[in-house]
Amino acid sequence: MKKRVLAVLMAVATMATMVGCGDTASEQKPEASEGSGEKVWVIATDTAFKPFEYTDDNGDFVGIDMEILDAVAKDQGFEYKVDVLGWDAAIAACQAGQADGMIAGASITEERKASGWIFSDGYYDANQSMAVEASSDIDGFDDLAGKSVAVKTASMSATYAEELASEYGFTITYFEDSPTMYQAVVGGQVAAVFDDTPIMASNIKETGIAMKIVDGTGNDPAEYGFAIFNADNQELVDMFNAGLKNIKANGTYDEIISKYLGE
Repeated sequence: MKKRVLAVLMAVATMATMVGCGDTASEQKPEASEGSGEKVWVIATDTAFKPFEYTDDNGDFVGIDMEILDAVAKDQGFEYKVDVLGWDAAIAACQAGQADGMIAGASITEERKASGWIFSDGYYDANQSMAVEASSDIDGFDDLAGKSVAVKTASMSATYAEELASEYGFTITYFEDSPTMYQAVVGGQVAAVFDDTPIMASNIKETGIAMKIVDGTGNDPAEYGFAIFNADNQELVDMFNAGLKNIKANGTYDEIISKYLGE
């Protein structure tokens, strides 16, 4: 009986020692890792919005947005990872907390702010306009009656077309990305496309796609902004704003714009 009591007491003592060691290890773990593991911000973006984000001939993901983001991150000293998701998926990832921020040629609007977008300072002014197949005789909105036009879902170009649709009697077909829209125009599936003017101009110039921008169809310009959807990530917007100011001051911003747009 004494042996059994002794055995139990020894077992209890052993367990207490093991638990005590476990507590010590768990307390020391944060101290051992303190100062390491710097946060890596996850930035979502579109798949193809040339020249702001796209895959080049070498298979590298490049563009104005990518270079501005990289320059800002280097200036501010933060780490980041880009998730190439597509426009709709990038918004959804930010709203679900799967990404911290988004850079994808997103126009700063009051409507978006009201729906939960939190924008940085603007980093590029752009407007939207209409383009048609190169041989098309469409020369204005009046020629769209009874026809269908292409827009990118949830974009400023979509909003612009939606505002005009009832007045000019055309219907709207929604797409996920710009290249697919352009092919629909060239292939005759739609009569025209509404998109950001610099994007269409860049594609027409660099790829030779058989499209032309219709004069007099542009709206008032709006700024592109970096965006977050969670106020807890305000630090990221603050760093973006500070870095953007610095790269504009030191000439890096102008070099990036000139590289892609010649401006």
